[in-house]
Amino acid sequence: MKNGKKRMAIIASKGTLDMAYPPLILASTAAGMDVEVGIFFTLYGVDIVNKKKNHSLKVAPIANPAMPSPVPFPNILGVLPGMTPMATMMMKGMIKKINWPTIPELLKLCLDSGVRMIACAPTLEMTGVKKEDLIEGVEVAGAAEFLDFALDANINLFI
Repeated sequence: MKNGKKRMAIIASKGTLDMAYPPLILASTAAGMDVEVGIFFTLYGVDIVNKKKNHSLKVAPIANPAMPSPVPFPNILGVLPGMTPMATMMMKGMIKKINWPTIPELLKLCLDSGVRMIACAPTLEMTGVKKEDLIEGVEVAGAAEFLDFALDANINLFI
């Protein structure tokens, strides 16, 4: 706890639509509770802050047995062509139905709330993503920078 504020550190390592919501919802909520929050986006999680990709994140139905469906169907059907767009469309419909913000809207809310966002420098180097590909306000740093923040956190989450 620095400056008397509680601190939360989150690692976002997955870049699918369903896995983009948890770190951003938790971060924006915690920031609203006056918690200092930092998110480290690594591996596929960098897609969440990549302005070329974050508008079109998908839901992968294969190997996702918890995926809700209005009609239960075997998970193996997720390999069929068209299932990923269908699952993505279904999830976007459910999100819209409960009036949740989009991923870009949540990113803006997080940044406006003071959430610190760090994109993993080695991941950017490995994938060829440039800093200018990221939304404005995202830092680029390595694990040591994030760990310096996380070591003083009250809550550490890996998503």
